[in-house]
Amino acid sequence: MTKIIFMGTPAFSAPILRMLVEEGYEVISVVTQPDRPVGRKKVMTATPVKEEALRLGLPVYQPEKLKNKDELQHVLDMGADLIVTAAFGQILPSELLEAPNLGAINVHASLLPAYRGGAPIHQSIIDGQDETGVTIMYMVDRLDAGDIISQVTVPIEEQDHTGSMFEKLSIAGRDLLKSTLPSIIEGTNKRIPQDEQLVTYARNISREQERIDWSQSVTAIYNQVRGLHPWPVAYTSFNDATMKIWWTEKTSSSAKGQAGEVVELTEDAILVQTGDGVLAITELQPAGKKRMAAKDYLKGPKIQVGDLFE
Repeated sequence: MTKIIFMGTPAFSAPILRMLVEEGYEVISVVTQPDRPVGRKKVMTATPVKEEALRLGLPVYQPEKLKNKDELQHVLDMGADLIVTAAFGQILPSELLEAPNLGAINVHASLLPAYRGGAPIHQSIIDGQDETGVTIMYMVDRLDAGDIISQVTVPIEEQDHTGSMFEKLSIAGRDLLKSTLPSIIEGTNKRIPQDEQLVTYARNISREQERIDWSQSVTAIYNQVRGLHPWPVAYTSFNDATMKIWWTEKTSSSAKGQAGEVVELTEDAILVQTGDGVLAITELQPAGKKRMAAKDYLKGPKIQVGDLFE
């Protein structure tokens, strides 16, 4: 039987791991990131993939850095025939990529060669794409540059956000791997080189990308907010304090003001002027407070028409 090492970390990866076990594949080890402190109380928390692996009764290995000689050797000594990765979060050394006789494959949440990198789902939504997908590819020692084995397209709906697309693409990746893996093991799969002229990148989201520039268009800001929802969340500055903007809606309001100005208050929204129209803030989080609906925030005398978001 083919011996598989599965490498993954977030919730995106858990259904893929579960499918491998349910389909009867021999997963000899699950490699995931170390437990990390989470929240204000810094509680040590296992990754979703570790939690899933333990539920499935699988051995778990959590290397700090696979570039470390001893940690790398530990994985090499497992003697895998195939490595399957899905959002693992570390770059695999070339020695490890070359060790399994069937190679190392990755379940990547974009239609490569578009959106190579660590934040393809976020970036595709921020860019206003109406579709994305999943690619299964061979891994090489360049970022997401290996030959394509199979792909599936997934629509991005107007109300989708990064959280909803993570769920959709996780299921799509699970199903695509399920149908593709037999051909990889049998050696009958396709290998399609990526067109380097079509390459785009989706680097990990920076703090600057999270800040709203109100001089941009309604559509651009709307896409930015949903592309950063529910993490890391877009933000703006109000009264010299950071305010997170969890959700917005497009409007047909004809109100006018300077970019970032509050031009209207309704029962359940704060209407703000952008570079080409008016956007409604419907869910927000003031500094030091919990996430709340705009209608709850508006119950107090905290904001008025003419105030400015920066």
